[in-house]
Amino acid sequence: MKRKRLLNIEELADYLGLKRQTIYNWLHQKKFSGIKIGGVWRFDKREINKWLKSKQR
Repeated sequence: MKRKRLLNIEELADYLGLKRQTIYNWLHQKKFSGIKIGGVWRFDKREINKWLKSKQR
């Protein structure tokens, strides 16, 4: 089974344990980036994991 690399807003919010609105806010604040495909935001799970690691203290 192939692992899914791109997450939508709902999946990312679930993955991070956050509300969708928080993801939209963080996008607006440029805390991380995503790409829009056909009007739907997508996020590379590997990039999100790198971002999370960079936030660890």
